Amino acid sequence: MARKVGGRTTSSVDPRVVRTRNDILRTTLQVLMDEGWDAVTHQHIAQVAGYSKATVYNHWRSRADLIRDAFLRLRDMPHHVPTGDLRTDLIQEVTTFRTGMDERPLARALCVLVNLTDAAPELDEVRDRLVTDGERLVRELLAPVLHGTELEAATLMLCGAVLHSAMMHGEPPGDDVIASAVDLTLRAIGRN
Repeated sequence: MARKVGGRTTSSVDPRVVRTRNDILRTTLQVLMDEGWDAVTHQHIAQVAGYSKATVYNHWRSRADLIRDAFLRLRDMPHHVPTGDLRTDLIQEVTTFRTGMDERPLARALCVLVNLTDAAPELDEVRDRLVTDGERLVRELLAPVLHGTELEAATLMLCGAVLHSAMMHGEPPGDDVIASAVDLTLRAIGRN
């Protein structure tokens, strides 16, 4: 809701609404990962989250909307603030990504999302938005020195180092692996 404060219009959102939405979306993602697509019903989410079914329906009319918004919450991943030193910035951004993967159920959520896009193609857009946001800073850092397929390959290699390790080995890469991945990439493009 908007209101006038000191001659200007501000947007005010009730913190209880924000807390309720976050609780429900967090619960939705957890139920989806633990119990699967069929378990995500308004009634079950309400019960697990501790809210009424009407509350869930007031915010999300369909299960697809609920699931979409639950995944889109993951877009709020932090990013490194660039310093201007390419090597340092890449290491810090990939490390920040690793931290996000480690502190959130991101690896599991991404596996579930990839599987769901086969059954629910409307989630393709959600996957694409998460990927775009997740890769954005790495692409921006590399764009002055790489273009086209080289930029694509380098971005996939650096982001993939974290994703592959977290998803296939069950733990994110260490600092030494991240630094080596960045150094190998920079050496390949003659920047190290």
